[in-house]
Amino acid sequence: MPQGSNAKRERQYEHVKDSAQKRGASTKRAKEIAARTVNKERARSGESKTSSKVSTQDRKSASQRGGERSHSGAKGPTKDQLYEEAKRRNIDGRSTMNKSELSRALGR
Repeated sequence: MPQGSNAKRERQYEHVKDSAQKRGASTKRAKEIAARTVNKERARSGESKTSSKVSTQDRKSASQRGGERSHSGAKGPTKDQLYEEAKRRNIDGRSTMNKSELSRALGR
């Protein structure tokens, strides 16, 4: 647990560490994720002596973001992924559509 933390941050650290382990992360990786998360939250709330510009200027905290930026990649789902979803939904004309047309047809 990072130095200078309070009881709330201790609980947060344990919660994040346990969650990471449940998702399959090793103990070492879970501790790293938890420490980084707690340190960033401490920086955002002014509890740490030093902090990076990125830590303090991010508009949403990790808990508010809720995985919003994960798994989407730079450009979202691939054309193949969109095509497979269109196939499942039985969208007509899907075989001649490009990526943006598939995305529009799926309502994304």
